[in-house]
Formats: sequence, structure tokens, C-alpha cells
Amino acid sequence: MASLYNTKYYHRDLSWLRFNHRVLQEAADKRNPLYERIKFLAIYSSNLDEFFRVRVSDIRQIKSVEKPLRKKLITKPNKVLREIKKQVDLQQDEFGQIFQKQIMPDLEEENIFLIHHKQFTATQKEIAKSYYCDTLKDSLNTKKFDFKHSEPIFVENEALYLAGIVSETQYQLVEIPKDEPRFFVFPKMQGKYYITFIDDILKYNLNQTPEKEEKTVYFCIKISRDAELYIEDEFSGNLKDKIEQSLPKRATGQATRVLVDSAMPKTFVEILKNALDASNADIVFGGPYHNFKDFFAFPNPTNKDLSNDTLAPLPHPVLKKGSILKAIEKSDQLLHYPYQSFEPVIQLLEEAADDPYVTKIKITIYRAASESRLNDAITRAAKNGKKVIVFIEVKARFDEHNNLKWGATFEKHGAKVIYSYPDIKVHSKILYIERDEEQKPKRYAYIATGNFNEKTASLYTDFGLMTAHPKITKELNKVFLVLERTIIVPKTKRLLVSPFTTRSKFTELVNNEIEFSNAGKDSYIMLKMNSLEDKGMIKLLYRASIAGVKIKLLIRGICSLVPGIKGQSENIEVISIVDRFLEHGRVYVFGNNGEEKMYIGSADWMTRNLNHRIEVVTPIYEASHQKTIKDLLEIEWNDNVKARIIDAEQKNCYVPHVKPAIQSQLATYDYFKKSTE
Repeated sequence: MASLYNTKYYHRDLSWLRFNHRVLQEAADKRNPLYERIKFLAIYSSNLDEFFRVRVSDIRQIKSVEKPLRKKLITKPNKVLREIKKQVDLQQDEFGQIFQKQIMPDLEEENIFLIHHKQFTATQKEIAKSYYCDTLKDSLNTKKFDFKHSEPIFVENEALYLAGIVSETQYQLVEIPKDEPRFFVFPKMQGKYYITFIDDILKYNLNQTPEKEEKTVYFCIKISRDAELYIEDEFSGNLKDKIEQSLPKRATGQATRVLVDSAMPKTFVEILKNALDASNADIVFGGPYHNFKDFFAFPNPTNKDLSNDTLAPLPHPVLKKGSILKAIEKSDQLLHYPYQSFEPVIQLLEEAADDPYVTKIKITIYRAASESRLNDAITRAAKNGKKVIVFIEVKARFDEHNNLKWGATFEKHGAKVIYSYPDIKVHSKILYIERDEEQKPKRYAYIATGNFNEKTASLYTDFGLMTAHPKITKELNKVFLVLERTIIVPKTKRLLVSPFTTRSKFTELVNNEIEFSNAGKDSYIMLKMNSLEDKGMIKLLYRASIAGVKIKLLIRGICSLVPGIKGQSENIEVISIVDRFLEHGRVYVFGNNGEEKMYIGSADWMTRNLNHRIEVVTPIYEASHQKTIKDLLEIEWNDNVKARIIDAEQKNCYVPHVKPAIQSQLATYDYFKKSTE
């Protein structure tokens, strides 16, 4: 690994793999309830699928670029791909060990047995036959080929197949039906519960053909395909239409990974590789079962609760105040979901939709929920005659179809919908409301770190600020005027807006801390974000460290900064928290010589967020809200249950366990619970 990072930067893709390793650690952590550990296996698998479809495909595309440009994009792509494969192979082995040596025995302690077809009893064999004949048999998709097969066989993206050796020269692929549950639960026997993969139902029945003299051996395979849409010309014509037309191509993109059962004979791997037009670099060996993301739906046939206790979102104080708009007018409102309810955001839009004095609503949608009261309120506002402007980012990967669906709904009911711009994504999470009060417009704003999405608001930790601050709301309207193409550059003094002022303002704030430190004054920086990758900002943090600025970083995912290097980053500490909720909020705190400055927003310190996306970061002015955020950051920094130390090698060692145990997400929930009592 050392060859792909130096003392200055850790490779971003290898760092992402280290993040996914932290997810895998949660599956091995016996402090988690059994079904939560199973869920983390599913999360790990789902994450890895997306990594191959997105990042690995990007690196492979870079390989085809001319060398001078390639060097600017990535150093030694082949070397990176080899190291990725090496790390993934190690993690796949660890995954198998956790599943086989920990999860399976722990399930059996609960009288839940996950069995394969060779373990079926006579009764279970009859049940398996009936299920196969009644439900599976007629829908099977089988592809046959021989060892001299010249035309590549097409297999669907992310679909599961059983690859079988029929004879010395004949082979077949049988698709595992994706419209059926992945797991089959047999009737309870002698107080024990038996579950099998649908794969094993197929393996057993496919070997029951009477005319076969020798039984076919089947091995599971899966292909991940390139998820990029590769719009040929973003800068001419209708980008929305081009994206819509390109979506079907995602299912037929270049293979970026062929996941193969490691028990498959090497000769069969070679034949299969040829039949699928794959290369050695594409082959990743795993266990006998793939698509572990299906374990999100792993059945629990017992009456036991084997999952975490639910942390029901707590009611936000603003909900007791009647009108949300009037409450915002009196004072800023800070939300932190999922600990607090997302309901105030929904009610804000519902109130605005029905208020006869509200004249304008402007909002950005990055990832829309499939069913959404919030989006229903936007639709109702348009039907009620408000001027509704919705910017929809249809380049939000894997949510394009859903976003287009909602865009059509908004347009149908009279909203003005603006779709993606070429070469830039709109990643900000912003809402602007204008209300006529005594013939004067009154402005309201909501600026958040998370999407306008009820589903993710229950899974991701995010902050949101509701404000009627005259200057912030005026500046936010300027951002929307940019999106509406009324102005080109939003002149803002308070809001940080990418790609215009975010980098320069953060640079100024870090440089201020350097100056304070050089003058012998206390100086510190505390940042929380998903990813830290931009080399310019990392260099700046190194300069601050060398100057003596104390820097604490809470980084969930990619961290290309290398902490703890003498003469470079010895004043920088980094931890990462992986727990039941996905840490998603972005917070930026600067000591400012005793007059602390604090911001929240949508921008990670990645080059794409600073240079190539519309992002909005807002200051937090109210002292009570600053205190709340600072308290929560301190709770996270003191986590000694789910926090890992990010060191120079990203070994993912847990923060030492001491008493009292502090699990920050549970402590955060208790923090808000006390405020409601």
C-alpha cells in the first residue's frame, strides 16, 4: 500500500476502501445485535458494488486517455487498479471469515440455521422441489455455451447467475430470478428454523434431471457494470433528454468486476472469462454466495428482537409553536435529524403551499424520495398559484430516473422546473420562500447538509438551518438567480457558494488561524465532513499544523490527508465514526482568536465540491445554536465505542475503550431527549 501514497497524500480510492473496511468491522463487532451485524455485511456489499461501478470504471476510462492528460487525472492507473484488487481480495476473505466463523454460529445459537442444498432433509427436498416447480422453473433464463465460444455472452448488471459445467465441453449460465425473495424459509422443525438461499433451491433442482448421468456443479457469479452515462456532448441540445435516453445504457456498460466463487476450477474461470469477454483484472474471487446486499431482507423467523432498539426521532421544539414561518421570523431554528424529526421541513413547505401570502418558493432537489409529502407540498404550491421554481439535478447518480419522474410531476402542475447544467452539479440543499407582508416581501430560507428526502432523513445525520436573516435570505435568492440564469455570479458576503467563494473563504479562515498562532494566540480548527481529498486544502491544513494550529478532523469516508507526520501534520488528529446512522453532516469551526466562527453546509473538501458543484455553506450566528453544534462535536470527538483513529496507514484501530463508554450517536440522542423533557 505504501507505494500508492507518500507522506503527503493517501490515495483517495484506497482510503475509500479503508472506510468500507470500517463498515466490515461493524459486522464483526459483537457489541452490535446480530441482525445489525448482518445489515453491515449488506451495507459493505452494496458499497463495494457501487465502488466498482463508479470509481473503478472511472480509472479504467482514464487508462484510455492520452498520457499527458492522464497524468493530471491520476498517477499510474494500472498500479492503482492492482492495489484496489489486492485490498478487495483481502477484504473479501475477511468478509467470508466473519460470515462463516461468526455470523453463522451466532445464528445457530438463536436456532436459526442457514443451510445449503446438501444439508436438505428428505422433507425439505420435497418442499424445495415444489417451490422450484411451482414458482421458479418456468421463469428461468439459461444461456448455454462451449469452451470455444467466440461471441461474448451478455449477462445483466448486478444480476446473479449460476455457472455450471454440464460436460467436458458444455457449460451454462442460469440466472437466479431477481423477482423472487433471495431467501426461502422452511417450516419450523423441532424448535429450529431453517433458511436457505434461493441459489440452493436451484442447485438442488437443476441436478434432478433424470437423463443426466453426472450431476452438474454450479458456482455463483455476478458482474458489475460501468455506471457512467457518458453523454457525448453535454454542451449542446437538451441535457435532460440525453440523460433520459442514456439511462438504459447503464445496464449494458463495460464490466468492471466479475465476482466469482473462489471454489470454481481455474480451467472453468478461464473459459468463463473468455465467454464474458473479461480480463484477469476483472476477476474478483469471493465466497459461494454473492449480492450480500440482499441480507438487508434476511428473515428473522423467531419472535426475538435481534436488532437495535429504535431511536424514534424526537419532536423539534418548533413544532409546538404553531406557524413554522412565524417561529423562523422570531429566531433561527436549527434541526439535527434523525435525532430530531424531519417534520418541521415538511410542515414548512406545507404551510408555504397553503399560505395565501406566500408568493414564491424555490428549491433544489438532488435526491428525491420515491414517495414524498415534501414533494407533494411543492406540487400543491404550484397548483395553488405560487411561483414555484424547482432545480432538479438529474445527474445525481442512481437517482436520475426518480428525479425525472418528480420533475415531470412538478411541471404538470405548473411549477417551473430547471434541470441539470452541463459540466456542473447542483449539490446544495437549499429552500427559499417569499411572502408578501404589508406590501413588502419577507424572505425565509432553509440551508442544510442533507437532501430533501424523508427516507434518508431517518438514516443520515444532518443539520439544517431555518432562518429569516435578511442578508442571508437575500444572498440565497441570488444563488437561485444564478440557477435561473438571471445573473452569472452571486455576490455574497455571508454565504459561501461553490464554485465562486467557498475555497477562497475557507482558505482565508485557515490563514487567519495561522496568523493567530504565529502571533502566539490560541488557534484551532475543527472540521466534520464526509470526505477530505482536495490537495490544495490539505496543503493548507499542513501549513496550519506546522504553524502550531490545533486541528481536529471528523472524517467519515475518504481522507487523503496523512496525520501525525512530524514537521508536516503532527498537530492534526483524525477520527472516523461508523455506527447505526450514516454520518453525513458538514460542520466547519474556526477559533478566530476567541470569537469563534462556525458554518454548516453541503460541501466536502473535495475538488469536485469546491470547483465543480453548486454548494452553499451558511454561517451559524445564534449563540445557542453554536453551543449545540459545539456540544455535539465534542460528544463525537470523545466517542470511545465507534470511533476509529485515522493514522498515516489508516489501520482503523478503535479509539481505546475506557470508562465511561461514550457511543456518540446514542449520547447525541440523549442530549436532545433531555431538552424535550
